[in-house]
Amino acid sequence: MTLAFTICSINYLAQARTLGDSLRQTNPDWKYVIGLVDKLDAAALPPELIPAYPMLEVDRIEIEDFAGMCDRYDITELNTAVKPFYIDYFFRNEPEAAEVIYFDPDIIVYQPLTRLKNHLGEYNLVLTPHICRPIDDGLIPNELNHLNTGTYNLGFIGLRKSEESNRFVQWWKKRLVHECRIDLCNGLFVDQHWVNFAPIYYDRVWIEKHPGYNAAYWNLHERTFSEKDGRWVVNDSYDLQFFHYSGYGVHKPEEVSKYQNRYTFPDRPDIVPLFRLYHQRLIDNLNETYRRYPCYYIKPPKVLYYQSVRKALKSPLNKLISAFENR
Repeated sequence: MTLAFTICSINYLAQARTLGDSLRQTNPDWKYVIGLVDKLDAAALPPELIPAYPMLEVDRIEIEDFAGMCDRYDITELNTAVKPFYIDYFFRNEPEAAEVIYFDPDIIVYQPLTRLKNHLGEYNLVLTPHICRPIDDGLIPNELNHLNTGTYNLGFIGLRKSEESNRFVQWWKKRLVHECRIDLCNGLFVDQHWVNFAPIYYDRVWIEKHPGYNAAYWNLHERTFSEKDGRWVVNDSYDLQFFHYSGYGVHKPEEVSKYQNRYTFPDRPDIVPLFRLYHQRLIDNLNETYRRYPCYYIKPPKVLYYQSVRKALKSPLNKLISAFENR
């Protein structure tokens, strides 16, 4: 059995449902789970907002020092940091799962992922690079940006259940407890830089360069899209496996992604139908309603501000200053 999962808070459940719908259509024999970094009882979702897919709340997977991670991380960092912990949970608690595959929620799967299954029969890990061809037009993202954010895009990772992949997961877990921050000056971009080490430290890692895998704004310079006989094709020769709509927002439908300035939709009419489809599916899956729910585990900015002030006031220097001023 193959287990696919995503991770999100309630505000991203429209994306998670859209991903699940695409997997149910293309890979119906797979089990799909939504890892929920949120509290369902606190949100009290009405029935129409409960997805038709199992949700595994993060407090059920027994992450040591999860409270500390909530204090350290923002919502993006926290949702990313728990990824190897979910993989570890599935390795231990889903004995029938021979493969565990992670997808970011903002992905649509377009084909049966037969090639991926075949590679996971032979390799321990499957990773996709951000880009496979050089780019030097000075626009964003460029090679320097990818040096800052990591060689591989961790919106996808496939793992075969094996001793070697388990060693990788245990190593990755340790790194993400404290070091899953967006801190480019210190060489960190959530979980992605850590996985640069995976092909070095661990055996049987497949680097997937098939242009139909993890197509996204960062690799559009090397990929064009067309529809042939009811299926989507990349570069006229390869079936589109899955498209990653990273940075696309329903409220700015004219933007390919908020993270790039290389292409507009008039520049790339080939991708317009792909984005129209995604836009409509998010609306159909109640995106506007889910967006209103704050994440239970992330404190609002005002609370974070007062916490930082209290922490500063407790420092030895501030205690000394306070004592001097009040002498």
